[in-house]
Amino acid sequence: MRYNNKTLLSLSAAALCVGMVSSASAATLDEVQERGELRCGVNVGLSGFSSPDQDGTWQGLDVETCRGIAAAIFDDPEAVSFTPLTAKERFTALQSGEIDVLSRNTTWTATRDNSLGLNFTATTFYDGQGFMVAKDLGVESPDEFDGASICIQSGTTHELNLADYFPSRGIEIQTVTFDTPDQTAQGFASGRCDILTSDTSQLSALRLQLPEPDSVEILETLISKEPLGPVVRQGDDQWLDIVQWSIFAMVNAEELGVNSDNVDDMQADPPNPQVARLLGVDGDYGEQLGLENDWAYNLISHVGNYGEVFASTVGEDSPMQISRGVNALWNEGGILYAPPVR
Repeated sequence: MRYNNKTLLSLSAAALCVGMVSSASAATLDEVQERGELRCGVNVGLSGFSSPDQDGTWQGLDVETCRGIAAAIFDDPEAVSFTPLTAKERFTALQSGEIDVLSRNTTWTATRDNSLGLNFTATTFYDGQGFMVAKDLGVESPDEFDGASICIQSGTTHELNLADYFPSRGIEIQTVTFDTPDQTAQGFASGRCDILTSDTSQLSALRLQLPEPDSVEILETLISKEPLGPVVRQGDDQWLDIVQWSIFAMVNAEELGVNSDNVDDMQADPPNPQVARLLGVDGDYGEQLGLENDWAYNLISHVGNYGEVFASTVGEDSPMQISRGVNALWNEGGILYAPPVR
């Protein structure tokens, strides 16, 4: 095959682009490892997902996700710092490089995924927008909200969902917006609005903060799909894979019966090839990510599988008492599903 000057220039440009992509693809992992810690953006305070306890230690499902990623990289779940962010601040902090990953009850939508220079990784909690009302209000459905005022957090998909739902049904509402979930709950408690709307998981958390939690109820009707999960910057496929497969490892571990209590025994004597691959006994799946082959073992031994994390943060072992529902494994009546390690 003969090459002319134009062809050679094109090949040189292509090679340069490949080199640039290869260099960029390792940038975030290199920076994180050189820094010695993962920088994770979380909610300013949402019980069950990300909030500091009385000692100032961050707790919650989104927090444990970040600790899991840190454990996969460093074999240390504490090699992570948390940056509390409002809904308005979260995407800018990620775009600017202030944080490495955003793990902050953020809904995966087309616009966010396609136009912000960001990539959603995997869903860690399937949710939907609902409504919390005072029991003595006597309403059972959003179709009875005509003339009502609704407290809502600004900068969220919830505003758009209200605009989709109510006008099409000829229902007039008024919205009262706030910057943070706590402010929204306080507005509702003080009577600035009749109804509080958010993801049902967030409503469950905010309900616990009210002066009289038993005086309110969360309606059964949902008006949206809210798949929540971590977000990273576009242009770094290796980093996307690391965050994504850390989540998949937690889900696969639950499905395979691997947990923080038995992971040592499982690695020492894998009961089947799937467990052997997951825990780094067989294959080079960690090396493919740029990590050690026992990356998933480190994650599970320190943080646990998805079921353990769910139970302790928002589920049966937590004050939230949220049932697994659609967040159960695919073979247990839910829709939670992870690609196999093979």
